[in-house]
Amino acid sequence: MDYRAAKQYILERLRNELSTQLSYHGLHHTLDVLRMATALCESEGIRGHELVLVKTAALYHDAGFVTGQHLGHEAEGCRMAQEILPTFGYAEADIQAIKAMIMATKIPQSPKNILEEILCDADLDYLGRADFYAIASSLFEELKAYNILKDEQSWNQLQVTFLDNHRFHTQTNKINRDPIKKLYLQKLRDLVASYGV
Repeated sequence: MDYRAAKQYILERLRNELSTQLSYHGLHHTLDVLRMATALCESEGIRGHELVLVKTAALYHDAGFVTGQHLGHEAEGCRMAQEILPTFGYAEADIQAIKAMIMATKIPQSPKNILEEILCDADLDYLGRADFYAIASSLFEELKAYNILKDEQSWNQLQVTFLDNHRFHTQTNKINRDPIKKLYLQKLRDLVASYGV
C-alpha cells in the first residue's frame, strides 16, 4: 500500500481539476480535513494501518468534485477510489473501508465505527472552531455560485437548521468543538429571529 503515491496522485488531480467556483470544497478543504483527521486519530488512539486508511479516506472524500457536481460527489469519490487505489497496492478490504468512510460523510452523516466517526468529525471540524465564520462564508459563496442559495437570510436559516441537527461523534470533538459550536448556533438563532421583526 503506497500511501504517499496515492496522496500525490489525488492532490495533483484536485489542484488541476477542481473548479475555481469551489470556494469551500477546494484543495484547502481536503488538506484541512486530512490535518484534522490525523489529529483526531492521534487523540482517539488510532495508529498504524487504520491511520493510513483514515488519511487516505480524507484525501479522497471530496475527490468526486472534480466532475463538477455537488449532488452525489461522495458516490463519485468512492468510484474514483475503487478505480485508483488498487494501482497503489490497496487491498479490496481496505478500499471498502475507505469507501464506507467517504459515504458516512454524506449529509446527514451516518458513521458506523470509530474510523467513520473520525472522518465525519474532521470534515465538519470548522463548526466548532475560531475560523467558523470565514469558512461558512466560503461555503455560502460556493452555494451562490452554483445557484443552490440566493440570499443571506436563506443561508443563515439553513445554518441554524444544519447546526441544530449536526452532532459531533468523537469524544475529542464533543469536548473540544461542541461548546463553541453551540455558541455559534445561539448567535445565528438570534440573528434569524431578528428577521421577523
